[in-house]
Amino acid sequence: MNWPTQMQLSALSPLPTGYSYELLTESSISELTQAMTAWHQSFSVGAASAYLRESFYRENAYLGGSEQKNIVVILIRKDSDLAGMFSAECDPDTLSLYARLAVVSPEHRGAGIMVPTSKLLEPMAKSMGLEFVYAMATLKIPHVQMTFERLGYRLLGFVPGYDREEVSPGNIKRVCEAVYGKVLVPPDALLQPDAANLTPTAKALFDIVFPKGLGS
Repeated sequence: MNWPTQMQLSALSPLPTGYSYELLTESSISELTQAMTAWHQSFSVGAASAYLRESFYRENAYLGGSEQKNIVVILIRKDSDLAGMFSAECDPDTLSLYARLAVVSPEHRGAGIMVPTSKLLEPMAKSMGLEFVYAMATLKIPHVQMTFERLGYRLLGFVPGYDREEVSPGNIKRVCEAVYGKVLVPPDALLQPDAANLTPTAKALFDIVFPKGLGS
């Protein structure tokens, strides 16, 4: 897949004045893992813990050049200071883009970085010819949920036990997260499910999430 360049990222969803996007390179991996370790102690387990391992980036992330990888990591800087990061994963077979993780440094929270970073997902997907974008949102705080709802993403449901989190020292629990998604193709490109093929439980939930059918 063809990930956007740094210049294209700025055009797709501009950051506040003084901040800039930077695609991860080999030389920035150690800096990022050290920052991630310092920013969030809760990342010691679960999906986010991969971002604390340098081997994860070298094996799975796009680091520039001609080698194509399904995961991109985008750094956010203010001058030379690392202020945050955003990571997404492309599935070229389903033409979908998953927002894996977005983190802002404690020193830069409140600077207005998270909203344009969240906005980046949709135009980035469109620029790559993708047709569906989705994300998981924590239920610990409402801010991520509110951001996706304001951007027009639909709450598709909840995934109980989706991820693992250290809720207190040594106490690891499986946590529930909300699934938000947005279809990027017109309604006539969607196959509407036949109600005859849905169980009563499935139909009841479908009618709540899509009261006027897919694409409504």
